[in-house]
Amino acid sequence: MSEYFVIILLMTFFAAGVVKGLTGMGLPTVAIGILSLFIALPAAAAMIIIPSFVTNFWQLFTGPSTSRLLKKLWPLVFCIIPGTFVGSFALVSARPEWAVFGLGLALISYALYALIAPAVLLSQKTQRWLGPLTGIVTGIITGATGVSTIPSVPYIQSLSLEKDELVQALGLSFTVSAVAMAAALAVHGSFAAGELTSSCVAIVPSLLGMWLGQKVRNRISTASFRKGFLIFLILLGTELVMRPFM
Repeated sequence: MSEYFVIILLMTFFAAGVVKGLTGMGLPTVAIGILSLFIALPAAAAMIIIPSFVTNFWQLFTGPSTSRLLKKLWPLVFCIIPGTFVGSFALVSARPEWAVFGLGLALISYALYALIAPAVLLSQKTQRWLGPLTGIVTGIITGATGVSTIPSVPYIQSLSLEKDELVQALGLSFTVSAVAMAAALAVHGSFAAGELTSSCVAIVPSLLGMWLGQKVRNRISTASFRKGFLIFLILLGTELVMRPFM
């Protein structure tokens, strides 16, 4: 890695960690979105694996409801795994500019949904069939773009969870997505020594950023920060979508 890229890597994962500390999510979304401006999308997806796993594993097991959430969300998280393997074929085989185009669409779709969609509460009956379907679709999008927020985040937000449970449930979903993505990239030979080294280097700035984000969470308007973050994702996604036509 060049010194220039190391600086970009450290700054990117520190910023992504701050976002995750403030909102409970966003590290892979921010990191892969920025890194894809400088490197190929499969390499960027590989670099987020370890910091994503570490931060989400921490998030998952720092709450009080791990076993209950596992019982409630196992259909969702189990189905993420095969979906990720299916989607990963598109990530490694598509032309680079169109892989980035797909990432841009995923970022824009998530941000627009989060900004304008009304709150929805799902019945137990609906959860029984929608959970596995959401897991499959989330896995496919994760495998194809490296972004694991759509549609798992809207689904989890519709389950009437308490604030701490919601953050913990997101950690569970993202942890499984990170493990599945690592396995899929390894199968395709896209998780090589270089990406593994960069991914390990990114752990420290990610954790520092997450710690800082958690510290300042109660000192700023989370709603205002979230809105600005989503607008940033729309702008970043638009740049990525436009790239094949430039």
